[in-house]
Amino acid sequence: MRSWPAPEVPGLAGHGLPLLVPQLNVHDSAAGVLRPVTPGPSARMYVCGITPYDATHLGHAATYLAFDLVNRVWRDAGHDVHYVQNTTDVDDPLLERANDTGDDWRALAEREIQLFREDMTALRVLPPREYAGAVESIPLIIEFIETLRAKGATYDLDGDLYFPVSADPDFGSVSGLTPGEMLPLFAERGGDPDRKGKKDPLDALLWQAARPGEPSWESPFGPGRPGWHVECSAISVRNLGMSFDIEGGGSDLVFPHHEMGAAHAQVATGERPHAKAYVHAGMVGLDGEKMSKSRGNLVFVSRLRAEGADPMAIRLAVLAHHYRSDWEWTTDDLTRAQARLARWREAMLLPGGPPADDVVAEVRRHLATDLDAPAAIVAVDRWADRALSVVEERESHAGAPDRIRAAADALLGITL
Repeated sequence: MRSWPAPEVPGLAGHGLPLLVPQLNVHDSAAGVLRPVTPGPSARMYVCGITPYDATHLGHAATYLAFDLVNRVWRDAGHDVHYVQNTTDVDDPLLERANDTGDDWRALAEREIQLFREDMTALRVLPPREYAGAVESIPLIIEFIETLRAKGATYDLDGDLYFPVSADPDFGSVSGLTPGEMLPLFAERGGDPDRKGKKDPLDALLWQAARPGEPSWESPFGPGRPGWHVECSAISVRNLGMSFDIEGGGSDLVFPHHEMGAAHAQVATGERPHAKAYVHAGMVGLDGEKMSKSRGNLVFVSRLRAEGADPMAIRLAVLAHHYRSDWEWTTDDLTRAQARLARWREAMLLPGGPPADDVVAEVRRHLATDLDAPAAIVAVDRWADRALSVVEERESHAGAPDRIRAAADALLGITL
């Protein structure tokens, strides 16, 4: 599947030098602690993508901007970044929306994927190396399920194929939840714990037999379509192998999606772990509730752009909140970001300013400490305030604005 164009990223002084670019530390949801991420020459990351029936709301934007920071920190450290993202372009929510609106499900998916591409381009999100759709990946997913079946890690229930969670002795290690805690989340997030005939209520659907009026594909298990979790398992393992550095997404994916995906991958390959670290972004709310398509309380990036908002102000408004925090969007977020962006740009017009090197080092240090973009932004605020103050005019350093501009672009993704 076609991704989106990559923005140019300026190189910074000290690029790739460990003494100047600190090692990235992130909060690993599975371990429950802040820990260093130590990739090899190639840093590998998989981030779960959208189900394209209504893109891109600010909850999506917050997630993909968080992992864009990971990408930028790694690149600044000198790593070649192998980033993979999927899009679930066939699934129940997409089919339901297409049925409600009278759209062809394929046309609906392509329209929303294109809108997502445009939003990511406007927000200057670095694109994945592989952007893989579920539909184009169905032969790969079938092959992956066949591997599970050959290992005895599937069973048939009225034509549907299930994965028994008992097949993975480490099941539960990603979320740290007990079965009792998992059950209500499984029901809420697309699972079917009450289906009669399952060996365990938590067993996950791998292949759904064809239903009347729904798309299906031929397979050794009969015509049908893949389950959600196995899609990401197959795509990530094919493109990144096992034990890749980071698997990411919103915090609502910890269970069941990332838990199930890890179990599928570990049983299919016989290797573990699926990912070395699981990193999750918080939820964005509106009017006191999580922003979600099912609730209809969405603020869309495309709508803000159509109303004249500078994409860089949108990006700044989101990055002003720590990626792991749950927060609520208000119009004040955008107002503050627009004022901040204007002040930064005003400071960039000066021929000189306060020294830049310590500010660049501070931005690097904050981002390496669990992607603390709010603190990094404040560091640039302080520099801009000093640059625009009358007192600092006597101590102007030529070229400082250019160095701050390059750092804001390379590390925070903000063009000034």
